Amino acid sequence: MPRSNPTEGSGRRTTRRTAIVAAVVTLAVAVGAGVGVLALRRHPGDDVASAPPQVTTTKVARVDLSDTRSFNGTLGFGPERVVKGAGEGVVTRLPKVGDTVARGKPLYWVNDQPVPVLFGGTPLFRTLDKPGLVGSDVRLVSDNLTALGFRTGSQPSRGRDGTRIGAGQALLTASIVAAIKKWQQSVGLEPTGTIEVGQVAVLTGPARVSTVTALPGDPVAGELLAVTEKAKLVTVPVAATEVGAITVGAAVVVALPDSSEIPGKVASISQTVSGGGSGGGGGQNGPPTVEVLVAPTRAADVAKLDAAAVQVRFTTAVHKGVLTVPVGALVALREGGYAIQLPDGHLVAVETGMFARGLVEISGTGVTAGLDVVTAS
Repeated sequence: MPRSNPTEGSGRRTTRRTAIVAAVVTLAVAVGAGVGVLALRRHPGDDVASAPPQVTTTKVARVDLSDTRSFNGTLGFGPERVVKGAGEGVVTRLPKVGDTVARGKPLYWVNDQPVPVLFGGTPLFRTLDKPGLVGSDVRLVSDNLTALGFRTGSQPSRGRDGTRIGAGQALLTASIVAAIKKWQQSVGLEPTGTIEVGQVAVLTGPARVSTVTALPGDPVAGELLAVTEKAKLVTVPVAATEVGAITVGAAVVVALPDSSEIPGKVASISQTVSGGGSGGGGGQNGPPTVEVLVAPTRAADVAKLDAAAVQVRFTTAVHKGVLTVPVGALVALREGGYAIQLPDGHLVAVETGMFARGLVEISGTGVTAGLDVVTAS
């Protein structure tokens, strides 16, 4: 029987043992790698402290805060005013639409005689023919003659009967009569020194003829034409409940159809309330409104527009030098009211005032300009 080689058996056992060890090492490495992967997946977030959430801050600022309101308006020459003739006679000549009306110049003709324009708020209601008459109509004539360059002399404080001459009135003196004669002669009228009802047309100021309703040959007593303002205006209907915040002379901004903006100012506020009816036609439905007239500061800005729909922005209130923050910085308190939050989380109670342009006026203990506060916007 052949004898086994001990060296060969030893080599086989060594090879088997080496294979087993290699397998164990491989398994250990594999398990270790798996554990390492699990460790990487489980622990990096646990070992690092959570970062605090980032916040946006702003500073309390001291500014002039203004509240504005925008209303739709119509660019044109403003509302029409009807001109009526008076007295007797036949209309023989009329102006054309677009003609301008100036102080002392004829507006229309009656029986081939010119009817000049005087400016004022009082129509002539009687014939001015007797020195000694006292009234607002005398004052109107005297003021217009003076404006036209005619000397009317000084005015006494009392009439011939001793009655005190009131404010807005004047006494018809010999100097005024003499001035009337010179003026009549200058405009082509017979220099009688008297002015009868219907011999002059009284308007409130420079105007533009917008409509002519009469024809040559019509009786002078009746509606003859209509006038508007000479300069272009924006007519803005404003709710009667809001017009109280608007004042004559206030600066405004007018947005034109091409989106450009031009400056303007409030020229006048009507004393008449329109609308507010409960039914029917005639444009009386809806809330009551008051017409506000706005004059562009520069006529050249609207020279190319005869009529257009525009928007007018009014400044209705101004609070100067107040402390403000963005509205997003306000924190509503559970117990009511508002607070602002400091970057360290501390809340400071505040009182709120005007809200405008995304800002709010605030005041409170410890609230000063430059204070850092947390804001959401």
